[in-house]
Amino acid sequence: MKIYTKTGDKGQTGLFGGGRVSKSSLRVATYGDVDELNNHIGVARAHCDDDRTDGALHAIQSDLFCLGAELATTPGKQPAKGTRQLESQDVTRLESLIDDLEQDLQLLKNFVLPGGCPEASFLHVTRGACRRAERSLVSLAESQSVRDTSLQYLNRLSDLLFVMARHANFRANIDDVPWQGRNENKES
Repeated sequence: MKIYTKTGDKGQTGLFGGGRVSKSSLRVATYGDVDELNNHIGVARAHCDDDRTDGALHAIQSDLFCLGAELATTPGKQPAKGTRQLESQDVTRLESLIDDLEQDLQLLKNFVLPGGCPEASFLHVTRGACRRAERSLVSLAESQSVRDTSLQYLNRLSDLLFVMARHANFRANIDDVPWQGRNENKES
């Protein structure tokens, strides 16, 4: 199979199930944001030194591929053959992982600045990409039918990525960097 088809040279792309749309459409932008999120997870995995986190991120990449396929499908048609739709148990799986990882962490008393060890930093960047994908999906849901489970999944995933970043710092024995307001930074 050739990687280029030349069918998108005029600014349109095909959806699974038929039909063509502009590459600037909200649907295409949304599954593009999900794809970018998946790419960021790949980078985070490349810097991950924890088997449990890496395994969870690998499963999430598969989930996101399915979500992208669902979004790239003509509304009202079945998702591409060989893909599945995210279900409530996928959201529950993310929540369980959040609960498990949080057991090792101190309760938050402040907002936390992104950073710390390289793995945590990449996970924070990934969380930002997740929140962008979530905003795109919310925008799409305002004009087209989007399954609630897809919205819930991305919302919970951004929470998980934050907790994973904190957990990476915990494993590296690096404290989270608390945010301090302007008044707290000034000396008296």
